[in-house]
Amino acid sequence: MSEETQMPLMQHLEELRRRLMIAAGAWLVGFLACYGFAEKLFSFIAEPVRTALPEGSSLVFINATEPFFTYLKVGALAGLLISLPVILWQIWRFIGPGLYQHEKTYILPFVIASTFCFGVGTYFGFVFVFPMVFTFLIQFGTSTGEMNAMLSMGSYLSLSSKLLIAFGLVFELPIVIFFLARLGIVDYKWLARNRKFALLAGFLFGAILTPPDVVSQTALALPFFILYEIGIWVARFFGKKPAVEETAEETQDADPAEPSAD
Repeated sequence: MSEETQMPLMQHLEELRRRLMIAAGAWLVGFLACYGFAEKLFSFIAEPVRTALPEGSSLVFINATEPFFTYLKVGALAGLLISLPVILWQIWRFIGPGLYQHEKTYILPFVIASTFCFGVGTYFGFVFVFPMVFTFLIQFGTSTGEMNAMLSMGSYLSLSSKLLIAFGLVFELPIVIFFLARLGIVDYKWLARNRKFALLAGFLFGAILTPPDVVSQTALALPFFILYEIGIWVARFFGKKPAVEETAEETQDADPAEPSAD
């Protein structure tokens, strides 16, 4: 392989390394900024399960190091959320050279919209789904009266962070559909024909990303399907038009045909 052929690849790898380092640095800065508030952040995150626990029950830790590592994970999760715009910006800066000039104009709106949608997804999961899911699970476990609810800090954070990230990712669906439609990979007609598979995919994602109970799976699947329907309208209005439609529009916009020379 010639040096001319190798150089672009090496430049891409160097650029990838630089972007990853910037993204990791942003995450580290976010972690350091949030770690000092980790205890308060965990108390805030744990509010839904505290409300759902029976009177006299509380979160516990089952080994001496669990609080320390739990607060580390809280700081890392919070740092990831506040550094998300920088991370998304670095992703787009890396793939930017491979885009057309008009496609590069989507970079800043994408970063803003993706961050907003992820934040809305986590807010929706935390405010509306967490109380319902944890109330159902705890009441189901204690319904016989033979068992007491004693959740550990680490297990609760693991489950709650998994749910938060799952809802954040699901709410990115309209953004994903927008770019797939702009690139011509999908169109609104194809999406509308396959909406039954979208409903199935929603429940499949719910089964993978949430606890194995029907409440949390449905709580994830229904927003997925609703956002898919929104994505159909997004693809309809903003998707790339087929070549036939573009040609027809150009013909309509053109001047009337001139009389023949005959």
